[in-house]
Amino acid sequence: MTNVSGVTSVHLSAYYGMEDLKPMYFCIFLFVFIAIIAENALLIGLIYHDKALHEPMYFLLCNLAVNSLYGSTALLPALLTNVLSHSYDMSLSFCQTQIYAVHTYAMTEFTILAAMSYDRYVAICYPLQYHTVMSQKVCKLIIFTWLYPLIAFLMFFIPTLCLRFCQRIIENFYCVNYLLVRLSCTDTSLFNIVGIVFVGLYTMPQIIMIFYTYVQILRICMSSFNASKLKALRTCIPHLIAIVNYSIGCFLEIAQSRLKLSYLPYNTKMFLSLYFLIFPPLLNPVIYGLSIQTIRVRLLRIFQRKNRQTHIK
Repeated sequence: MTNVSGVTSVHLSAYYGMEDLKPMYFCIFLFVFIAIIAENALLIGLIYHDKALHEPMYFLLCNLAVNSLYGSTALLPALLTNVLSHSYDMSLSFCQTQIYAVHTYAMTEFTILAAMSYDRYVAICYPLQYHTVMSQKVCKLIIFTWLYPLIAFLMFFIPTLCLRFCQRIIENFYCVNYLLVRLSCTDTSLFNIVGIVFVGLYTMPQIIMIFYTYVQILRICMSSFNASKLKALRTCIPHLIAIVNYSIGCFLEIAQSRLKLSYLPYNTKMFLSLYFLIFPPLLNPVIYGLSIQTIRVRLLRIFQRKNRQTHIK
């Protein structure tokens, strides 16, 4: 699986648009990276330390936060380094590693969101059996949401690792499989077809799961609506917002990489390219923190306690 073409690095040409405002871009991305780490680490720490939050829904939410840290770490440290660099080169091996991390982040995110929809389905449609069913399944679901994407994409990615490359310029801020394959010395039309089929086969079960669970949730709520079901239904709102936010990001990334969008302004292309790797990790903790009362109340207690300690000092 070694590259014998002589190409040992790739050149990320999208960074040339930052030349005049490098300090500003660096500060923005550094702030975003710190915010993502702080928000998700706070959410993970809160769920870990508060025994009242040791429930299946919060374990899955914690899993989502871990994946957010994984995805942002796959992008932002390299992006910050490249902003300060003058060459914008990346070794081929690091590029391939980034591809694996970025794509598995994307696949894991969607798989976790599908698992969370199943959790809400059981909570609302089978409330009496919820704790029994999900307590037995939550660990298996969390392991599955990681192993399935990591193994599935590795099987798909192995042929890319075997390719010979005759070009080295990638018109993007980070490496993605589709753009790296285009640098190959051979015809890549078959790779494109396989890639589309792979995306379809991978995402279809999750899409079916999400649609099925929410159809059943709506059916149950419409047939016997009460206060307890309304409370449970409210916990679906942040999940639906997270799904929509992530789906928009994936659509923008696919549109940006597959379509000819050279006529768009530089900052617009940057926004389209980076949305799905920055905004879901940045916004998910805020969405869940503000929408779920249990988490919101505990966060407020933490900040109030710190304020009191500050005043005492």
